[in-house]
Order: sequence, then C-alpha cells, then structure tokens
Amino acid sequence: ESSRKLVQLDSSSEMLHRDDLFRELSAGQAGNGDKNNSSVCETYKLVAEEEQPLPFPDGTFDLVISSMAFHWINDLPRLLTEIKRTLKPDGCLLFALPGGNTLPELRSSLILAELERTGGVSTHVGPYMDISDVGSLLTGTGFRLPTIDVDEIQIGYPNMMVLMEHLGRMGEGNASVNRRDRVGLGTFLGGACIYRELYPVENPDKGGENDESDGGCASEREEGVVASAQIIYGIAWKEHESQQTPLERGSATRKMSEISVTKTSGRD
Repeated sequence: ESSRKLVQLDSSSEMLHRDDLFRELSAGQAGNGDKNNSSVCETYKLVAEEEQPLPFPDGTFDLVISSMAFHWINDLPRLLTEIKRTLKPDGCLLFALPGGNTLPELRSSLILAELERTGGVSTHVGPYMDISDVGSLLTGTGFRLPTIDVDEIQIGYPNMMVLMEHLGRMGEGNASVNRRDRVGLGTFLGGACIYRELYPVENPDKGGENDESDGGCASEREEGVVASAQIIYGIAWKEHESQQTPLERGSATRKMSEISVTKTSGRD
C-alpha cells in the first residue's frame, strides 16, 4: 500500500518550506512529461509547536517519523505521549537522533582549553541523549516492542574551526540554556590546537610514525582532524491486540531445573 497523505510539522516555517522551490521545479518537470518527479502522495505542511499538544485528533496516523529532531525537545516524554495518542492502534513510530557519544573530540578539546585559560568549564556541545535512556523513554510512555540500534560515524575536517562552522550552518549549535554568552578567542585557538594534537585523521597510506622526514606527525596533521557522531535509530509501536505479549506470571508448566541439555560430539 502507498501513502495517501503526508503531514509535515515543524515549529520553524523556514525549515518547513525550505524545499518548496525544489518541489515547484520538480512539478514543472513532471508537467513536461517527466513522470518520475511527480509527487507520490498529497503533502500538507503545518507550522506548530512541538512542545504543545499536537493539533491532531486521537488515532490519526499510521506512521510518525522523526529525523534528527528529538534532541531539540525539552519535554520529550510529553511529546512521545502525544505521538502515541495520535497514532492508530498498531501504529508505528520511527526515529533517528544523535546519541550522547556525539562530538566527544570537540567537547573534550574545548573543556581542556577552557580549564587552562579560565579555570572552569561550561557546555559547548548541545545536550544529547544516551542510548541507555531511549528504551526506557519508549516503554515509560506506553510504546510496545521497542527496537534500538546505533551507528558510529567518523568524518574528517581540515580543523576544528571548519567543523564548528559546519555545525552552525546545520543549525546544530549549542542549545544549552546555561551556556556562556561568550567564549574568548584564546579558548577557541587553544581548543583547535588541542584538537589537532589529540584527534588527527590517521592515514595508514602515509608516513605516520615510521616517517622519519617529518617526525611521524606532519603527514597526519595535513589530513585534518576527525569528528565522531553517534546516531541512534529506534522503532516502536502503539499497543494492539494482535501484538505478541508475554504469558501471565505463573502460567509456566515446567521448571527451569527440569530443562536438560544434551551434549553431542562434533563428529556427529
């Protein structure tokens, strides 16, 4: 079965309509005979606040998808409860979000630089959720059959400054309320030097430690620095009578001590 209607919701109108020009161009190509660019389903865009009750009646959707947005929500349990309310019975929630082990190199480099120059530390990387908390959130809000997976990604950058510029252009800056209003230039420069020394991109095809001409480090520094991202994927379902459920407590007909294991020879 194909999707009949797609509803896109975001609190930012600019983010919600950023691809409108591309859709208009695609629609124009489809009108000229390019059927591959035609829309597969009707799309409705709605500007609404994710922190408030969702403007949909109970049991509206078969599927809710969130891609790299949950980490911007302050009250995530409340949002998950609202998503569950708007799902039909046996409806599915599918999501991806950055995990707590995202950008550890940037975090540690700035902390070390700030300790050296100011004697204290503050948050520099937006708050991310630990993978151990995701399953608890899903079950705590009433979802069934949750499945969690994780992926570790490493990306090379010329230096820390380029990485921070990239994060800013992605809109993934530090969202912590208790962050400092201003960080000194010395802290940034010191963090960049520490980053370069501790987290260079390793290239086994070039000299490395055995390269006597540059001391084993210049060739690595020319390749830039590495940035790590942890992506958590999850899927869960709204309860339905057709879903598998555990048997009632005390309904077992055998004891664990009655279960025997028969060992066989590998020659058999």
